[in-house]
Amino acid sequence: MKADPIGGALTRSEQRMIASLTSPANIQEFLDKTSYSTEDIYRCPLRVLRERRAHCFDGAVFAAAALRTIGFPPLVLELVPNERDDDHLLALYKREGFWGAVAKSNFVGLRFREPVFRNLRELVLSYFEQFFNVAGEKTLRAYALPLDLTRFDLLEWTVKDGPMDLIAEALDRKRRISIITHQAVRQLSLADERSRKAGLLGADKAGLFNPSRPSSPLLSKGRGNAFR
Repeated sequence: MKADPIGGALTRSEQRMIASLTSPANIQEFLDKTSYSTEDIYRCPLRVLRERRAHCFDGAVFAAAALRTIGFPPLVLELVPNERDDDHLLALYKREGFWGAVAKSNFVGLRFREPVFRNLRELVLSYFEQFFNVAGEKTLRAYALPLDLTRFDLLEWTVKDGPMDLIAEALDRKRRISIITHQAVRQLSLADERSRKAGLLGADKAGLFNPSRPSSPLLSKGRGNAFR
């Protein structure tokens, strides 16, 4: 989405919807009202807008496109867990030198962040305590350097599903930055029961990662099944 929202593909009512997304908080509100997808498919931003369904990957890519319409570069960042959880994708924005994020998630604590973080490590660490699996294990281990989606403009990533696989593959190639030592990992406690209940409030159980079950072959791409 550039100044012309999704490459001229929108109806008038859809144009009005995009025009109403005037801030990161408005974009997050739209995603929060969007149904959570547990399907093994990717949706481009145009399909997210029309079908009002998205998982974390679709939601972050949509948010990046929407952020672009209000002057931010379309950046996404991948949060990388251990093998017992799904990855999570954020759309980044920066205001007055501070980072924030917009995200779609099945977990309450893994969504919006105000732009108060001095660097990406601070932003990522703000997700650490809320990043647990259904067993209560705190699983976040690293993050990947941001990906600028403008590199996919010629492929019309905002209106076509095909480029979503290429975006996923590009994320896989990004350098990972560890946020925790091996010693610290061994000493981690489980999330307490209240935190687990709060984090899973309203979650679609069909979209929760089961540590004893393999990830979806379609969406794994080395990144979990993108259903965070």
